[in-house]
Amino acid sequence: MDFVNSSDNVIFVHNTIHLISQVMDNMVMACGGILPLLSAATSATHELENIEPTQGLSIEASVTFLQRLISLVDVLIFASSLGFTEIEAEKNMSSGGILRQCLRLVCAVAVRNCLECQQHAQLKTRGDKGLKTMQSFIPLGKSAAKSPVDIVMGGIFPVRDLDRLLQDMDINRLRAVVFRDIVSHKNTPAACSSLTPASVEESESTSSARRKDSGIGEETATGLGNNMDVTPHTAPASVSAGPDAISEVLCTLSLEVNKAQETKSDRGNELDTKAASSVPVSKNVNVKDILRSLVNIPADGVTVDPALLPPACLGALGDLSVEQPVQFRSFDRSVIIATKKSTVLPSTLTTSIPTNTVSVVSSVDSAQASDVGGESPGSRSSNAKLPSVPAVGSVSQDPVSNMSITERLEHALEKAAPLLREIFVDFAPFLSRTLLGSHGQELLIEGTSLVCMKSSNSVVELVMLLCSQEWQNSIQKNAGLAFIELVNEGRLLSQTMKDHLVRVANEAEFILSRQRAEDIHRHAEFESLCAQYSADKREDEKMCDHLIRAAKYRDHVTATQLIQKIINILTDKHGAWGNSAVSRPREFWRLDYWEDDLRRRRRFVRNPLGSTHPEATLKTAVEHAADEDILAKGKQSIKSQALGNRNSENEILLEGDDDTLSSVDEKDLENLAGPVSLSTPAQLVAPSVVVKGTLSVTSSELYFEVDEEDPNFKKVDPKILAYTEGLHGKWLFTEIRSIFSRRYLLQNTALEIFMANRVAVMFNFPDPATVKKVVNYLPRVGIGTSFGLPQTRRISLASPRQLFKASNMTQRWQHREISNFEYLMFLNTIAGRSYNDLNQYPVFPWVITNYESEELDLTLPSNFRDLSKPVGALNPKRAAFFAERYESWEDDQVPKFHYGTHYSTASFVLAWLLRIEPFTTYFLNLQGGKFDHADRTFSSVSRAWRNSQRDTSDIKELIPEFYYLPEMFVNFNNYNLGVMDDGTVVSDVELPPWAKTSEEFVRINRLAVEAQIRSFGQTPSQLLIEPHPPRGSAMQVSPLMFTDQAQQDVIMVLKFPSNSPVTHVAANTQPGLATPAVITVTANRLFAVNKWHNLPAHQGAVQDQPYQLPVEIDPLIASNTGMHKRQITDLLDQSIQVHSQCFVITSDNRYILICGFWDKSFRVYSTDTGKLTQVVFGHWDVVTCLTRSESYIGGNCYILSGSRDATLLLWYWNGKSGGIGDNPGSETTAPRAILTGHDYEITCAAVCAELGLVLSGSQEGPCLIHSMNGDLLRTLEGPENCLKPKLIQASREGHCVIFYENGLFCTFSVNGKLQATVETDDNIRAMQLSRDGQYLLTGGDNGVVKVWQVSDLKQLFAYPGCDAGIRAMALSYDQRCIISGMASGSIVLFYNNFNRWHHEYQTRY
Repeated sequence: MDFVNSSDNVIFVHNTIHLISQVMDNMVMACGGILPLLSAATSATHELENIEPTQGLSIEASVTFLQRLISLVDVLIFASSLGFTEIEAEKNMSSGGILRQCLRLVCAVAVRNCLECQQHAQLKTRGDKGLKTMQSFIPLGKSAAKSPVDIVMGGIFPVRDLDRLLQDMDINRLRAVVFRDIVSHKNTPAACSSLTPASVEESESTSSARRKDSGIGEETATGLGNNMDVTPHTAPASVSAGPDAISEVLCTLSLEVNKAQETKSDRGNELDTKAASSVPVSKNVNVKDILRSLVNIPADGVTVDPALLPPACLGALGDLSVEQPVQFRSFDRSVIIATKKSTVLPSTLTTSIPTNTVSVVSSVDSAQASDVGGESPGSRSSNAKLPSVPAVGSVSQDPVSNMSITERLEHALEKAAPLLREIFVDFAPFLSRTLLGSHGQELLIEGTSLVCMKSSNSVVELVMLLCSQEWQNSIQKNAGLAFIELVNEGRLLSQTMKDHLVRVANEAEFILSRQRAEDIHRHAEFESLCAQYSADKREDEKMCDHLIRAAKYRDHVTATQLIQKIINILTDKHGAWGNSAVSRPREFWRLDYWEDDLRRRRRFVRNPLGSTHPEATLKTAVEHAADEDILAKGKQSIKSQALGNRNSENEILLEGDDDTLSSVDEKDLENLAGPVSLSTPAQLVAPSVVVKGTLSVTSSELYFEVDEEDPNFKKVDPKILAYTEGLHGKWLFTEIRSIFSRRYLLQNTALEIFMANRVAVMFNFPDPATVKKVVNYLPRVGIGTSFGLPQTRRISLASPRQLFKASNMTQRWQHREISNFEYLMFLNTIAGRSYNDLNQYPVFPWVITNYESEELDLTLPSNFRDLSKPVGALNPKRAAFFAERYESWEDDQVPKFHYGTHYSTASFVLAWLLRIEPFTTYFLNLQGGKFDHADRTFSSVSRAWRNSQRDTSDIKELIPEFYYLPEMFVNFNNYNLGVMDDGTVVSDVELPPWAKTSEEFVRINRLAVEAQIRSFGQTPSQLLIEPHPPRGSAMQVSPLMFTDQAQQDVIMVLKFPSNSPVTHVAANTQPGLATPAVITVTANRLFAVNKWHNLPAHQGAVQDQPYQLPVEIDPLIASNTGMHKRQITDLLDQSIQVHSQCFVITSDNRYILICGFWDKSFRVYSTDTGKLTQVVFGHWDVVTCLTRSESYIGGNCYILSGSRDATLLLWYWNGKSGGIGDNPGSETTAPRAILTGHDYEITCAAVCAELGLVLSGSQEGPCLIHSMNGDLLRTLEGPENCLKPKLIQASREGHCVIFYENGLFCTFSVNGKLQATVETDDNIRAMQLSRDGQYLLTGGDNGVVKVWQVSDLKQLFAYPGCDAGIRAMALSYDQRCIISGMASGSIVLFYNNFNRWHHEYQTRY
């Protein structure tokens, strides 16, 4: 009860009461319903129809639930002090609804008990016959041997007195319903004493009993014995009219809990209808113990008729023939319930209990016997003071049957009659207001019977009253309807409750299913997250492993390359062991991937994988001609190839798996720079191969790792992969120069990235979104600095049309600032054409149409193609055929078309470039490992032109190599390309008669493209819609060159105070410089910074302004005041003869570099102060010459130093910090490359950063060409006796001009081929090439400046001679002024205009 009345548990108790009130009607219906049970109880035969299981419950389950419900009601409602108004308001119930529900429940239980008594009486009278009758309407359970009562009640019998109409517990429950909410002091004891021991015992025993058998119908279920007490027949027969002790104790409990009134030690209040005995309330009663015993402790003294117990209980029973007195214990163990009609219980009864006494004690085991003795001595004092309490005992059957009818009436109704009087008289107003409907109220109001009930105490009178006609009429009129009204409300509530339960169950099912679904979803989500996390972790680990393996692979390749480099240096013919090789293997060459500023690839490097492809020759011979000679040649070539391979076996083995990886410097040996910012699947697009892999971007590097497990990768020819760069590529962000978006397979999903090492790499991605993401992670370089566009990521993602409109290249082309070739390459580049995708290879037009005549006159328009038409429309007959086919086309599947082929495809490109590697290997891979038929092979330029004009399936345009790469026409690798049908052997390409060499053909082709293209008749729609603007003529751009010579040849002479020869001149006069100046250095190391003023347009152009000389002498030299700031005082080695290449001036005029010092260093001085800023060591002997490459943005360039130790060192000049090396402040500075191969002191050198080449000459021996990585590429073998080079120059066009000591000039190509020689009688001391490499200026001891044409060393012009020899020479930035340093200590400025030898000038004059 502490638990029930505790404020902490009020919500739970309220919800439980509400649940009970909701379930009650359904339980009553499931147990048969009040009306059917009442009908059976009041019928003569007491027969009840078979009850079908309803409400989803079996009969035994219904009875079990009913007993449990009434037990819960006893505790939670009748014995508690809770108020129900709040519950009813909260749960939206009608006022008094909970009590009405309890009334229905109590009525149902009472009627069931009544019916059970009647059934029990019938069973005793009928014997076996009655048992069979009982079985006719009671479905037996699993064991037919058990009695029906036993089957239903599980051996626990709630009926105590079978001869009573109503059992005590039912009467008290009815009282509790009626008196529950009466709070007046007068009625409190009656309300409190509503529960009898039987009630509590029933609540405890029914909650503890477990129903083991299915049994009879609900009607008889409850009435069959729960606590039947067998008492001795000789018990005293006095009757106590007062309430029993338990009622008083419960009254005390309720009063104490409610604190409604103080506990009284004198008498209790008497009821109006009873002569109630006064019960002294013990002051020693502990309320908490009472509560604990009520709720937690089972009744100790409840006995059961052993015949009615289930078999499990029989073991604990004694001899049933001996009848023993039984005593009861109440809630509190200190209260003893005496047997009926005894006034005082002797105290000895509590200590001596027969062994046969049985009690039902526990819910765990209903058959467990319990000792009821052992009373504590402290409790006896209170026990002795208690009055006699009427106990409920069974009267022996024989005396009852012998009683008179009056005695039997009084016996049966002795407890019911007072209840009736109380209900009908004292509590009629409350009853009518709360518990009854309209008909019940009329029943209470009507009739004089109420007066009789009020005045009479006799049971017989009450029975007579109830049997009177008046009462019967009133009953017939109102009682039935009132009862039906009550029952109908219950049925209605039952139906509502059923619907409510169904609805709640559905809602609960819905909620549960939703929760289950959510749980499943959450579980699946969790599993998915776990799987995703696991997959991500696997991917991360896989990526880490991949990157580690790739780094190891790259390190391996780097080490292999370094080893190979060392071996090449040592075993090269210019190396230490070069002469020891008995028979050197044949050298093969391949085209390098290096691009110059105009995207020309002209450099050839050694090819360790090269061969003459004898297997292709043999395969071709077998398929195309079964000629014995050809087969023999094929076999012979294979033998020779095998021999050659044996000789070069070590070289090829040491080359590693992928020698074509971009050469790796020492700085590339760094580890992975930080975590991967982005990783995406990508395809590396390279010529003839596309491989899948993973592109990873870190904070400072870009990686590509090929997926070597990809089945397509495994199918790729290893020979192709050997020529593919970047399979395990790593590129620093600092190396990225430009990024272009590209189309691949007609989708905008590719990127082409151009590197500082002048190699481009192309990647294709899954979708355009990935392209944007990758660009956002890469450095912001745009498309470079060449096209006049900002370096932004937006520019990198721009379309070709946007790039075309935004760049300044069209305007520069119109103004003739760039050449036609450069402009065409620009258009190809922004339009998406790439060397990496052979299907989108750059396209150049056929320009010349005359390939037959001996001489080609470039002034004749008929020798040029009409560029306003595509190549397929040049021939009118073929154009008419194409147009007619287009108009008459009727195929539904194939749309109309003019040309059945394209002007540029991968196969066309490979056919043009068949003779040079790696395109030979690509071609063989495309053709199935064999060369094409000789008649289809590109073997003649004139035949190719004719086919492109006549053949309906040939509309090929050209490729850029036709205009710069003469090697493509020469079969220098000696491939056996077969024999044509007319017997002609296919080897070198047959050139037109007007070109004696491939170099001349390329030069004339280039001249033609520069001469012809003045406007674009065809406009590519990808770039612009409107017509392309025309190009301005040379006359419009530079009109002065077509007029008479406006300037004198000699502009001015500037004499310096010191008469020391001017041995070096540098003219850094570009407009962007802060101080454009001409810097001169004399032999005694006195330098002058002479301010530069631009040349006037022509003499007298502005008449009113005085004429200003272009060079103003250095004021510190002129005034002789600041000589200390201009004099280099450090002494040179005495053996050094000062010459022009002892000095280098940086492009910003701020620093001067000088070599020749005795300590084997070269030094850097400031031109402002003359102070030493850096000393650079590196050589093992005196440094003899210095030179620098062309400068790029920021003044960065390469410095090349040559020494008497026969080596050259390549250094990096940092223009920003003004020093050698990446960090000029550090003590040690390392060169970028060490160049070896010479045997003697280096006398001259040149470096061209655009071509990536270093040219050098030594005191004895040939000149050498190295790459800037230090690899020796070529030996420039001059004519006889050309062994002592003095001067060397290299142009961006790939011309190498060398002057030898014997007075011979030689011009070599970039790949080492001697192109022209000329002998001069002058001792040349200075040489200068024009910026475009077309013209050469020379000056020597004769004091004459001469102009030469580089290609054939033809002298074009000689300036007037000077009075002294020329020691140094420079060209102004605009190339209009030649500044020569004289041996007399002065400088002479000559006016120059290379345009006077321009082809347009030559054409006009």
